[in-house]
Amino acid sequence: MTADLARRAKELRKQILFHDHRYYVLDKPLVSDAEYDRLMTELEQLEKTHPELRTPDSPTQRVGGAPSERFAKVEHTRPMLSLGKAQSEGEFLDFDVRVRKALGVDEVLYDCEPKLDGLAISLLYRDGVLERGVTRGDGTVGEDVTSNIKTIKTIPLRLRLPEGEEPPELFEARGEVILSKKDFAKLNQRQEEAGEEPFVNPRNAAAGSLRQLDPKITATRPLSAYLYEIGESSVPFRTHEEKLEFLRSVGLRTAPTFRLARGAEEVKSAYQDFLAHRHEEPFEIDGMVVKVDDLELRERLGTVSKSPRWAIAWKFPAEEEETVVLVIDIQVGRTGKLTPVGRVKPVLVGGATVSNATLHNEDELHRKDVRVGDHVFIRRAGDVIPEIVAVIAEKRQGDELPFVFPSHCPVCGAAAVRNPGEADHRCTGVSCPAQLAGHLAHFAQRTAMDIQGLGDKLIASLIETGLVRNVADLYDLTVEKLASLPRLGEKSAQNLVDAIDRSRKTTLRRFLFALGIRHVGEATARNLALAFPDIRQFYELSAEQLESVRDVGPEVARSMEQFFKEAQNREVIERLLAAGVFPEAEKAPEGGPFAGKTVVLTGTLSSMAREDAKAEIEKRGGKVAGSVSKKTGLVVAGEAAGSKLVKAQQLGIQVVDEAAFLKMLEENP
Repeated sequence: MTADLARRAKELRKQILFHDHRYYVLDKPLVSDAEYDRLMTELEQLEKTHPELRTPDSPTQRVGGAPSERFAKVEHTRPMLSLGKAQSEGEFLDFDVRVRKALGVDEVLYDCEPKLDGLAISLLYRDGVLERGVTRGDGTVGEDVTSNIKTIKTIPLRLRLPEGEEPPELFEARGEVILSKKDFAKLNQRQEEAGEEPFVNPRNAAAGSLRQLDPKITATRPLSAYLYEIGESSVPFRTHEEKLEFLRSVGLRTAPTFRLARGAEEVKSAYQDFLAHRHEEPFEIDGMVVKVDDLELRERLGTVSKSPRWAIAWKFPAEEEETVVLVIDIQVGRTGKLTPVGRVKPVLVGGATVSNATLHNEDELHRKDVRVGDHVFIRRAGDVIPEIVAVIAEKRQGDELPFVFPSHCPVCGAAAVRNPGEADHRCTGVSCPAQLAGHLAHFAQRTAMDIQGLGDKLIASLIETGLVRNVADLYDLTVEKLASLPRLGEKSAQNLVDAIDRSRKTTLRRFLFALGIRHVGEATARNLALAFPDIRQFYELSAEQLESVRDVGPEVARSMEQFFKEAQNREVIERLLAAGVFPEAEKAPEGGPFAGKTVVLTGTLSSMAREDAKAEIEKRGGKVAGSVSKKTGLVVAGEAAGSKLVKAQQLGIQVVDEAAFLKMLEENP
C-alpha cells in the first residue's frame, strides 16, 4: 500500500511540475484550473497524511512556476506567498475555526475582496517614483518586467500625493495585471483580423502580454492593474483597510468591490453576494479572498509552508473544465439558423452538469478545429450557453474526425445557405418544423395577416397536437378540430376561425411580409408588391430583376431568390391560394400630400396607434422614417413631441399637428 502511495505521489509531482511549466513559463495550459487544483489538493492531502512522502522538490513546497529565462531574475525582499484554497463552505469554516483558535478569540474581523484572475506583480516605488516591476514567479524569485509595466496606463510612474507631502522612502504595492472582459474581446478580435490565434482566456492573454520581450507590443495590449496588498513600506499601517485606503490615495487602483465582515456568518453572506454578481464585474474573478483585517493579528498567525495562515481564497464553482467531444451535430433555431453543437462527455461546470456546448457557426468550428474525439476545454459563465473554448491538440490520438458542415437543413431537408459576408447558414424552408412556432407568430402578427387571438400558447398547442405543420394548415382549422385543444372554449375557437377567415382578404405587401422572408420588412414588401402585382411572378424572378425594385439591394434580392426557388415554399403558397387567401395587388398612389415623401411621426397621436398612422401614410404613397434629416418631407407632431420636432423646425421642414394630419387623410382617401 505504501509503495502504491509513493508511486502516486511521484506521479502527481511529475504532472504538476509539467503543468506548472506549461502554465507559468509557456503560457499554454493543457488542463483547466479546476483540474490543476484537484491534482495539487490530492498531493497536499497525500503528503499531509504521509509526511514521509514529502520531498524537497515537491510542488507543495513552493509557490508557483519557475521564472522564464527570458527576463532578469529578481529576488523578492518578502516572499510573494500564494493563498490556501477553500473549495466549499465547510473548508472556509475550518479556516475560521483555525484562526479563532490560534488567536484565542470568538470572532474575527475579515476583509472580503474579489479574487482576480490575472498575473501577480510587485511594484517598487522609491521616493515616490516607480523603480521596478516584478512578476511573482515562484514566490521567491520573479521576473523583471519593468519596461512592460511602465506601458500600463493604470499604473502611475510617480505616486500621486497632496502638494507639499513627502513621498514614502520605500513603498511596495502588490496586485494583479489583468485584461477586462471588454478589452479581452477587442484584443481577440484584433488577433483574428490579423490572422493570428486568439487567446484562450483573459488570464493567459494578460500573462502573455506582460511577458513580451518587446515593450512596444505590450503597449498595444489594453492591460490594467489592480493592487490589493502592500509589501515593504516605510509607512506604518494598523489594518488592511488602511492599506487599501492608502493605495487609492496615491493613485493606485484597487478592486471596486470590498467588504468588511465580522465573523463567519457575514463572510458567508459576502460570498453569496460576490458569487451572485461575479458576471457584473468588468473583469474575471474566480473566487473571494478572505483576510484578517488586523495586521498585528496577522503577525501572530504567521505563515505555514507557502501560504499565510491569515488569508484564504474561497473559490467559486469552476466555470471551465476538460471533457471529450462525443458527437457534433446541427441544431436548427426558430429563425432557421444552423448552429453546430458539440455533444460532450457530461462534466460539472459552474455548478451545473454540461453535456452540450455551442460551436456558434462553421467559421468558429473550423477556427478552433474541433473534431469528434477531441479533448477540449468547456466554459460556462453564469447564464451564458456553454461553449467549447479550445482544443487540447496534444492529446489527439490521430483518429479524431473533422466535421463537414451540411448543405441542407437536417430537420426538413431544404437548402441551407450562407450568404456572402455572413457567418451563419440558414434553412430556407418555410415549413421547417424547427422554425414553425416563429413562422406562425410572424404570419399572424398585426402588420402581416392580422389573425387576432393566435398567441404563443395557442401556437404551441397547435404544434404539439399536430393540427398545424405549416402556415397553410391554419386555413384548414375548424371549431370542431380546435375543440380538442386544452383550455380553449367554443367561443374562443369560433373567434379564431373567424379571424383566420377574415385574413383571407389581404394585400400583396402584407402577404409577402407574412411569409417571413429574411431581410424583407414591411417597406420592402410594399415596394415589391408595387413592382410585381402577382405573387406567382416571384417564382421566376432572378436576383438581378429583383434589384431593380426601390430599396432592394443584393442581400434582399438573394434572400428572395433563394426563398422562391425552394419547392416546399412554393407548395405552401399554392396551398394558401387554394384555401382562398387572396393577396390583392396595390396601385401606386398618384399625387396627394404624401406621395413620394419621407414622413416622420413624433409624439403621441390620440386618434390612432402609430402603426395605423404609418399604414395610412404608406397606403397613400409615403415612406415613414424614424429620424429627421434633410430628406424628410413632412413631420407629423402629436402630443409631447420632442427633439424630432425641434430638428424639423431648425431645418425648415413642414410640420403638421394631429388635426391637420387627419384632415389630409380624409381629403386623400
